Amino acid sequence: MERVLLHICCAPCTIYPLDTLKKMGFKIEGFFYNPNIHPSKEYMLRRDTLIKYAKMDNLEVYFGDYKPELFFSIVTKNLEDRCRYCYQIRLEASVKKAKERGYKVFTTTLLYSKRQKHDLIKEIGESIAKKEDVEFFYYDFREGWKKGIEKSKEICLYRQNYCGCIFSEKERFYSDEPQLL
Repeated sequence: MERVLLHICCAPCTIYPLDTLKKMGFKIEGFFYNPNIHPSKEYMLRRDTLIKYAKMDNLEVYFGDYKPELFFSIVTKNLEDRCRYCYQIRLEASVKKAKERGYKVFTTTLLYSKRQKHDLIKEIGESIAKKEDVEFFYYDFREGWKKGIEKSKEICLYRQNYCGCIFSEKERFYSDEPQLL
């Protein structure tokens, strides 16, 4: 049985990729590394929701350090390309964890979301894999978008409503028009 390290952005986005990888015969361990998530309360909520889900599905998960200052120090140099940097630092950390754990293959739940830059994730994953002599397992998990959403609601998982960084939160919620309370 081949082993794969699954970079995890959040619990709801893990459901379909995890089920799919299991059906393909992979042995999976997860790695939660997301220094992009802001504020820290949101990070803790996503982390704790993943812990809850991992227990339900008997998934071993490793947790990287939460250092949003790393994310900010990189993305503020070029906000236009912030998603590239964000994917890059998370996938680089995932490869490092994969090698540390003896994995030759890694992938990411970022490939599940219809709201992520899918081609960019694939490009970065393959580039890092080539440099680090590991395999990036590319799979378009978006096909299970609705199934994952339905199951996450069914098992009452917290579902966030923005990607994670302060910039995506602003894009999602900010309005120039004052709201009357």
